[in-house]
Amino acid sequence: MVTVPLDGATLVVGPSNVGKTRLTARALDRWIARHGADGCVVLDFAPTVERDGEVLGGPLTQFTTVPEGVWHGVVDAHAPRSAGDTDDAALELAADNAAAAADRLDAAPADPAAVFANDATIALQADSEATSRLTDYCDRATCAVLNAFESDALGVENPVSKNEADALAVLRVWADRVVDLS
Repeated sequence: MVTVPLDGATLVVGPSNVGKTRLTARALDRWIARHGADGCVVLDFAPTVERDGEVLGGPLTQFTTVPEGVWHGVVDAHAPRSAGDTDDAALELAADNAAAAADRLDAAPADPAAVFANDATIALQADSEATSRLTDYCDRATCAVLNAFESDALGVENPVSKNEADALAVLRVWADRVVDLS
């Protein structure tokens, strides 16, 4: 079983349904058990998508209960590549996600002790330049655990996938460690 260190910045990547969210939820549970809820921030950007009768993705709360006292910023996110009929429609949905994620980040506590971000690149699919805003926030914390979809399964040529790939490249360089669940 993979265990994520509870210091520095960890990026967990992989395709759908390999355990990224579950691993992030376990790290959150371990943080809470050791340090309590004070200063803990959960950013939950994950949409829930059903494809061919299989549920893909979803919130951290499918694997854990976010305790009282944890700041929990949830985005009711779209799945742009699944829901957008055209590249422009997908980018518009991605922009909606990015705006909602920016609102949650603006509302989050200024001095987090730990940040746990589920499906971090949902906030970056419209504009990979926004990556530094998320990493700057996470840099304020002792521990940051972010997970993100990384796969060619949803295409590589569309603008949403290109932005996501660019954001992932930045996150990979920024993180102290990358856990690849491919």
